[in-house]
Amino acid sequence: MESNEYIPVKVFCQHHSIEIAFIDTLQEYNLVKVITIEQEECLPVSEVSEAERMIRLHNELNINMEGLDAVFHLLEKMKNMQTEIESLKNRLRFYEP
Repeated sequence: MESNEYIPVKVFCQHHSIEIAFIDTLQEYNLVKVITIEQEECLPVSEVSEAERMIRLHNELNINMEGLDAVFHLLEKMKNMQTEIESLKNRLRFYEP
C-alpha cells in the first residue's frame, strides 16, 4: 500500500488541534480505522472526512463519544435505507405501464 493513502495520526491531530487520545477513543468505538505502518499509527485517507465530521460534532455541539456512536450508527442506517428505497423504486418502474 502506498504511503500517500494514509495520514499519520500525529500529523492529523496537530492539524486539527486535537489530542491523539481522541482518535484512539474513536477507534475504540469503531468509528474510525487506524492502521499501524512502520510503528506509526496512520489514518486511511478514506476515513479523514468522517473523522473531521466527528471532530466538528464533538467540538461545536459538545457531543460525547456515545452520542457520536449513536449519530453515526443512525446515519449509516439512513444511507442503507436510501439505497433500499432507490432499489425498490427501480423495481416498481419495471411494473409501471
